[in-house]
Amino acid sequence: MAAGTGAADDEEQAKAPDRPLGPHGYSKQKDQHLKRLRRIEGQIRGLQRMVEEDVYCIDILTQVSAGTKALQSFALQLLEEHLRHCVASAAVKGGEEIDTKVEEATAAIARLLRT
Repeated sequence: MAAGTGAADDEEQAKAPDRPLGPHGYSKQKDQHLKRLRRIEGQIRGLQRMVEEDVYCIDILTQVSAGTKALQSFALQLLEEHLRHCVASAAVKGGEEIDTKVEEATAAIARLLRT
């Protein structure tokens, strides 16, 4: 699952320096998230081993599905934390910030739906 190289991705990277460094909605769960991501990384490495060992195609596809579901589940959890923390905080502040946060969240949801 390589990162995209489209114009939208380049634009997102260009905006990144303007984003706050933290704390973010996921900050309280950071250790749990890192543990979960390491587990997913292990699943992906397992896929590499399966290919190296010429494992049956359907067995590999089953593990691809499991890895995909794990990443989707992680993404949904992160999105929920973003909505509860970042978007809710912007809503309290009001003004243009809430519009920006809602647009960011909407774009993130759209990217998740495309996968």
